[in-house]
Amino acid sequence: MSQPTLPYRQIATDGLWNNNPALVQLLGLCPLLAVTNTFVNALGLGLATLLVLLGSNLSVSLVRHHVPSSVRLPAFVMIIASFVTCAELLMQAFTYELYQILGIFIPLIVTNCMILGRADAFASKNPPLPALYDGLMVSLGFGGVLLLLGSLRELLGQGTLFSGMDLLLGPLAADWKITFFTDFQVLIMLLPPGAFFGTGLLIALKNLIDQERKKRAQPQIIASDQPSRRVRISQT
Repeated sequence: MSQPTLPYRQIATDGLWNNNPALVQLLGLCPLLAVTNTFVNALGLGLATLLVLLGSNLSVSLVRHHVPSSVRLPAFVMIIASFVTCAELLMQAFTYELYQILGIFIPLIVTNCMILGRADAFASKNPPLPALYDGLMVSLGFGGVLLLLGSLRELLGQGTLFSGMDLLLGPLAADWKITFFTDFQVLIMLLPPGAFFGTGLLIALKNLIDQERKKRAQPQIIASDQPSRRVRISQT
């Protein structure tokens, strides 16, 4: 049974901010914490997730009236696995070294709750265009957190930014590396605890921004400078 399609503005706001899969729903944390030690790793995983989410949402929406409810989830998993295989083959063909670095986390996109959740909660109940747009916004929200966390960990852990971009973009990006400092590195940021610290900081920052927005949205009560006067009315 289909549900009313949400406005495109609300779809974008939910995917990018209000229901961000990484900062609010806390989905897809395994690859988020594992491969975001550099910007290029985060970008590679973000692009792979974008491809899979767009393809799976569109495909699920197209076949939503032809899949029995009894086999709905297995069918969705098969669709997602097909697009993950496509992304994996593309990375092996064009960015093989980056594919080796990301390792098992590319095939594990199949089990990403974020992708299966969007397929079941939104794409299976909406037409193709809104489903495609939802996949785009959710993947951009997830990818944005990936890039922020990857940039933070690389900057604090190595003192650099955009290191190894040639692994993804080829020799053209070999000179994109920016070195900010060499005599001070927080090496823990390159280790698994650094991923938890960075994610916690991003979640705290989002909550702080949301609290400030709520305060500004509340109507301001202006106190009167003059004391209130009471008037007694007598009845005769």
